[in-house]
Amino acid sequence: MAFKLSLIFFTSFLLLHSCIAWRNDLQEQQECNFDRLSALQPTSSVEAEGGRTEFWNPDTKEFRCAGVAFLKHTIRPKGLFVPSYTNSVLMVFVEEGRGFYGAVVPGCPETFQSPQEQSGERPRDRHQRVHNFRKGDLLVIPAGVAHWLYNNGDQDIKAVVMFDTTNRANQLDSIPQRFFILGNPQGKQQGQQEQQLIQQFQGDSILKPFDAEILAQAFKMNREMGSKLKGENVKEGHIITVEKELQVERPERPQQEEHGQQGQGKEHGNGLEETSCSVRIRVNLDNLDRADIFNPQAGYLTSLNSHHLPILRDVRLSAERGHLRKNAIMGPFWVLNAHSVVYPTDGQARIQIVNNQGKLVFDGRVEKGQLILVPQNFAVLIQAGNQGFRWVAFKTNDNAMITPIAGRASVFRGLPASILANILQISEEEASNLKYSNSETIMFAPQQRSQADKFVRMLI
Repeated sequence: MAFKLSLIFFTSFLLLHSCIAWRNDLQEQQECNFDRLSALQPTSSVEAEGGRTEFWNPDTKEFRCAGVAFLKHTIRPKGLFVPSYTNSVLMVFVEEGRGFYGAVVPGCPETFQSPQEQSGERPRDRHQRVHNFRKGDLLVIPAGVAHWLYNNGDQDIKAVVMFDTTNRANQLDSIPQRFFILGNPQGKQQGQQEQQLIQQFQGDSILKPFDAEILAQAFKMNREMGSKLKGENVKEGHIITVEKELQVERPERPQQEEHGQQGQGKEHGNGLEETSCSVRIRVNLDNLDRADIFNPQAGYLTSLNSHHLPILRDVRLSAERGHLRKNAIMGPFWVLNAHSVVYPTDGQARIQIVNNQGKLVFDGRVEKGQLILVPQNFAVLIQAGNQGFRWVAFKTNDNAMITPIAGRASVFRGLPASILANILQISEEEASNLKYSNSETIMFAPQQRSQADKFVRMLI
């Protein structure tokens, strides 16, 4: 009898637990049925000696449902973003400026070394590879890989960063977590709201809490150096200013840029080039030779997926770079297998987004510095403003695919004319004209209005 009661209680508990879990899942699904979208601005910022970082609220519904988070770094000349790693895969788009960076991959050799030591010169140094980067570059940093950036140019670096918080590499919280390796990145105490965000999103040095004496023993140094490792009596902030030019061994820029552009049509790797120690993680998206679609009157579109950059297959992400000329149109279309987050870098555009209920969930102007989420399968239509429109889009699939609705290679082209005729109640000749009226592909030049049309508009 006691066994039966226990069994009934256990079964009832499982059913209750299943009902609660189902209800929570249903609530989460309903929460992500977007009925309204917004163009998002950064909500907080953290200042440092060598620059600043702006944060979009990671708890925003759009980001939470898409499994992403965003921030933007501004690194001033001679600014060094101190070494850190994160629990998420990062995609970094360099909006402005140039510099060099390092990514320290565990187990890889220190293949870059300074010249042979001579009297009076600095000691010989060996370190892992250092890469140049410039405006238009996209960098992919795997989760848990330590990295740093330095501005050796004469203008600020502006870089927007996407965290993929739902990536399989992340076993921690859905809120991004950054782990600094050195320094005193949090510096002076900020306001309460900023401090809470820093603690969640920005992080602090992982060596700070350790015992100085034990640290000194681990590095076989004196206790004073152990205190330095803890961040005592060092520069404050996550971006510091280097007093003299940072001295590291790296390739000359022309050689590095040539390497970065290699493989147009030969970018699949051969098994030796794409080892974990030599895998390419940088591609320049402003190189027009890479454009997939180019229309002199409308603009261009460059897609970056795992076929072009094999590391994207592992991190399951991709990106695109687009440019629409004055009043040109892109779409309508949908992305069939990914969320897209659009970040404008120049100009502005009117963007319309429609859900499966045929409801307009966004209709507004989006301009430089804002972010707008386009959920998977939602239909999109973009028209550039009078200054044109340039953007970069981060996508949550390594081979994101666009489905055009109008133009060449579109859904309308793939449908029989008789289907269009019967649904729209038009003749088959009109349906055929509708199918083949536009021979452009997804990016359409603005239509020139006739003089009669202009005259009528003047009268109105």
